[in-house]
Amino acid sequence: MTTVDATSSAAGLAAAFRAGATTPDDVAEDALARIARLEPVVNAFADHDPDAVRADAAASAERFRRGAPLGVLDGVPVTVKENMLRAGVPARSGSAASAPVVPDADSPIVARLREAGAVVLGSTTMPDWGMLSSGVSSLHGITRSPLDPALTVGGSSAGAGAAAAAGLGPIHMGTDIGGSIRFPAAWLGLVGLKPSAGRVPIDPPYLGRAGGPIGRRVADLAAAMAVVTGPDVRDHTSLPYEQLDWADPGLDVRGLRIAVHTDAGAGLPVDPEVAAAVRAAADRFAAAGAEVVELGPFVDDGLLGQADRFWRVRFRRLYDDLAPEARARVLPYIARWVAPGADVSGIAALAAYDDLGELRHRTVLATAPFDSVLSPVAPMAAFPAERPMPWGEEDLGMAHIAFTLPFNLSGQPAVSINAGTTADGRAIALQIAGPRFADLRVLALSAWWERERPADAAVPEVPGRS
Repeated sequence: MTTVDATSSAAGLAAAFRAGATTPDDVAEDALARIARLEPVVNAFADHDPDAVRADAAASAERFRRGAPLGVLDGVPVTVKENMLRAGVPARSGSAASAPVVPDADSPIVARLREAGAVVLGSTTMPDWGMLSSGVSSLHGITRSPLDPALTVGGSSAGAGAAAAAGLGPIHMGTDIGGSIRFPAAWLGLVGLKPSAGRVPIDPPYLGRAGGPIGRRVADLAAAMAVVTGPDVRDHTSLPYEQLDWADPGLDVRGLRIAVHTDAGAGLPVDPEVAAAVRAAADRFAAAGAEVVELGPFVDDGLLGQADRFWRVRFRRLYDDLAPEARARVLPYIARWVAPGADVSGIAALAAYDDLGELRHRTVLATAPFDSVLSPVAPMAAFPAERPMPWGEEDLGMAHIAFTLPFNLSGQPAVSINAGTTADGRAIALQIAGPRFADLRVLALSAWWERERPADAAVPEVPGRS
């Protein structure tokens, strides 16, 4: 008999709760025990209140006893990133320099999860202001991989990835402005969706920023999307409500025109093991009847550098607004990174902004002929946990996001899903992107890959599962 616990799928938990095979209280206690055991090493949580978790789980259990669950996520343990504000819970965006924000209302994603009865285990860590692709934070310290604490979890949805890899519930919500959902999913062997722009409302909205789920199964991402999508007045970019069936439609890949894209034309070179895994995945799609076509570079280092410049200016402004004593608490890497932003003229900053539009334009035109694009997520596998960026303390700008950033700016959905391992056992990810609004398609293609991929490309086992 299969054990039902915090590592189980959302659908498995819902069925077990309805059947009385287990209760939300029991699953919450399992999650809390795992957190107590792993958190001293992994450091996934910015805020975690076991008493509040138990109270929410007890309320869910009572609803099931009355035969009145709120929805398919009632009683299901979830986590939310620190920048998804929770009523009454202080949040500081991962930075020791930031004054705590204590909201009086839940942010859109949190509100929808609560309305569906999900049990929020806590808020997960992020690096300073979400501007690192690691779990290094001046406020929280270092968030580490449950698979190997010497390695990064990725970022900026660092704690979300760590919680997913540790088996702390099936759904972990993150945000992504240049790869921040997909990097943790990639480097932890998980699956993560950056939805179409506006599909999931966030507060506040921002250019290229999306909220979406990280988990161990495509079906769990679909279960999350069924709950968190739809318009919210706090997000002026949110899409109108659309009745979508988020369950796996069993897509047949035969006849689909799929691009394979392993040379971004910008940033760091792709590790040969990463490129080989992506091409091997493309070969599987081709063998199943898809027409696989090579897609060459459509980004260049000039455009990638302009995105980096734009962000340096934006966060230099935030840095300048801090009191001197607060600036001293900013992570040194971030302080060095924002420094050049002070010397960028208004005209140059506007030119950088305009080039973001050019990158969006190129991405849409380059990918329009295809049903999907297969590519790496990152040029490299996981790196040491202490490094703020893949290369360490050196300033290489945003040299690792040439495959991910284009789909933020174009608003197109993109999934990161495990596609293999390096010779030394680190996860390698495949990015599956599609046209804007084709979220169901990229999830269906991801579900197909989840079923058809080789055994050595499966999601890693939960560490220490009893």
